[in-house]
Parts: sequence; structure tokens; C-alpha cells
Amino acid sequence: MLNTIFVNLPIENLKRSVDFFTALGFKFNAQFTDESSTCMLVGDNIFVMLLEHAKFSSFISKDIAPKTSTEAILAFGCDSAEQVRSLTSKAIELGARQINPPQDLGFMFSWGFEDLDGHLWDLFWMNPEHVQAE
Repeated sequence: MLNTIFVNLPIENLKRSVDFFTALGFKFNAQFTDESSTCMLVGDNIFVMLLEHAKFSSFISKDIAPKTSTEAILAFGCDSAEQVRSLTSKAIELGARQINPPQDLGFMFSWGFEDLDGHLWDLFWMNPEHVQAE
């Protein structure tokens, strides 16, 4: 199985994105940071590379998807429903757009936002007692 993920996201302005995600509590790896990109630490083996459009485009031969389209929904598990509420509320306060109302299914709580560059983040908490190991 795979053991690490680097999600690469095109962004318009590195400073604006770093300021936004720093305010949400994320940290960055200076070793993988330059004037047009940075590596955001999301989890033990989860990283999000924020790449300004020109740098992101250097890795692909297709156009970057416009903000009016959805290329993916980034779903991340949180430690608690309160952490979901806190991060999503803070993101919205910082200028993110709410993409759905909070959803409480009893065994799972989720709430999502669209970041400043149009990427969709769905944060969720799932009761570990509800998840059965196979």
C-alpha cells in the first residue's frame, strides 16, 4: 500500500495562501519552499504543495481547471467534531466560502469550505466505534 501523499494545488498568490492556511494553524516545511511554492504539513504523512500557477503549469500539459469547475474534493479526517467546526468556521471567517451546511449524522460530522483558490475541503470526524476493522 501507499504510505505518503503529496497533493499539489495550483494557487494564485503564495503569500495570500500561506497567510490563510497559517491562520488555520497549518505549518510549512521550509526545505520545500521557494518564492512560488511551499509544502504545507497536514498530517504525519500528508502534505499539500501550494504552487503558484506558473510553477504548477510547468508540471502539466493541460490547462489548470478554472475556479468555476471542481477537479476534486479534498476530504480530511479530524480528531473531533469540534475540530471540524473550529477549522471550517475559521476558514469562512478568513474569506473561504461555505460549500455545505454542517452535517451531523450521529456517527459522523462533516462541514466543508472552498479555499481562496477555489479548492474544496471537506472536513469530517467519524466516531471510531462506528468504523469496523476488516
